[in-house]
Amino acid sequence: MIKGLPSEVEVITLFVDDIAASKAFYAKVFASEIVWEDAVSSVLRFGGLLINLLDVSQAPPLVAPLPVGPSSAGARALLTIRVADVDEVCFALRGIGVDLLNGPIDRPWGRRTASFADPSGHVWEIAQLIGPT
Repeated sequence: MIKGLPSEVEVITLFVDDIAASKAFYAKVFASEIVWEDAVSSVLRFGGLLINLLDVSQAPPLVAPLPVGPSSAGARALLTIRVADVDEVCFALRGIGVDLLNGPIDRPWGRRTASFADPSGHVWEIAQLIGPT
């Protein structure tokens, strides 16, 4: 470990194609507190973690010299939230019009999971403990 580099992640920034659609999706799906919002971003609190929804037009200076990948390139990350009952959460997600990508599936590593994507294709997984950890 590098001295002075903490092991706790503070913020995950998701580059989004349509900030209005993303804000509406996250407001509908997650009961997260909004800690900052302007015309190009919305920062949501997920426990001790902040998720920054940032309009993709604002991304290039943050990752230069690397290019910003298009959302059409496919999934490049998976964000997992532990829940008590995957089936119950899936039922609730379907009830508000969220389509599941997969699941619920019992995984060999002791989790029952299901996944869905936000409007820009960021994949969220819900996971329930079902076996040894």
